[in-house]
Parts: sequence; C-alpha cells; structure tokens
Amino acid sequence: MLRDEINKAFDVLKGGGVILYPTDTIWGLGCDATNVDAVEKLLKIKNRPAEKSLIILLDVDSKLQSYISEIPEVAYDLIEYAENPLTLVFPGAKNLAQNVINEDGSVGVRIVKHDFCTPLVQRFRKPIVSTSANISGKPSPKFFDDIDPEIIAGVDYVVDFEQENRNSRKPSTIMKLAPGGQFEFIRK
Repeated sequence: MLRDEINKAFDVLKGGGVILYPTDTIWGLGCDATNVDAVEKLLKIKNRPAEKSLIILLDVDSKLQSYISEIPEVAYDLIEYAENPLTLVFPGAKNLAQNVINEDGSVGVRIVKHDFCTPLVQRFRKPIVSTSANISGKPSPKFFDDIDPEIIAGVDYVVDFEQENRNSRKPSTIMKLAPGGQFEFIRK
C-alpha cells in the first residue's frame, strides 16, 4: 500500500499537481519545488501571499549543494545531531522555482526522515515543497481530520497513509543560518 501511495503521489508531482500528504511534522501541501506553476497552484489553494516563504524537503544533506550557493559547515552538524525535525533557512537559494525563494534570496530546507516522505523525495529526485495544510492565517491541522474540506477539495491527490494517526505532531524547529555559520532560532 505504501509503495502504491508513493507511486500515485509521484505521478501527481511529475504532472505539476499538488498533493496533501503526511510528513515528519504535520500534514502538508506539497508540489515540485522547481515548477513555478505548481507552486502558484499550491499558494492559491492555501490562499497564501506569494511573499510568505515556503520550505522544501530533501532526502539527504548531500543534495543541499544543488539548491544552496554556500553551505556553512555547521549546517551538517545541526542536521546530523537534530533530535526533532529541523528546518534550516539558508541564504543563496538556487535552482528552485522563483516563488519558493524568499524575497531576501533564502529558502528553508528540511532533510526529511519519514516513512512516506523520504522515499517519495528519493523517487522524485527533486525537492518537494512542504507547507502546512491549512488556509493561510488559520491554525495548522494536528490531525488529518482537522484539515479544512476546502484544502482537500483543492488538491490533485490526497495521500492515503497515516490518516488515522492520532500521535500529536508539531511543526519543525526553524533556524536561520548566515554564510559564516552564525544562526538564530526563528521557531523553537
């Protein structure tokens, strides 16, 4: 069943669609992070202003160099030793859809460790956008049952995995990195 769900989500992503899927944090909306039209569609579903930044998921830290111009060494240590999901905001984003990149040229990246997301990102071979599955300004859904029907109706595919999961999850910790390796917490 998991493999089937990965294949279905892969086909939708490849076609420029938007998926509703479980992540290592909370339920998310996702699309191809290199496809401007797919990102625009996701932003429209979420009713989110384009100037608000998005994060991308990668499966391994060795892929960072494909999407970030300069990676401070401390980033690899932070990723390796993080006990909980960690999103790092890097300056110098590249090779991504322009509407994924923040106005200051940065992008948030999470190396995902999850039964569904990791193999999906591996198969897709490109970063996937991950943003909470809520209408902008409304609370993030803790469980699948909390997701607004408008969100469900707007996506191209709803992943049938972990919909019954009642384990409480929370958004990732977010840290902003500077080229020299300094960092600050955005969300703990």
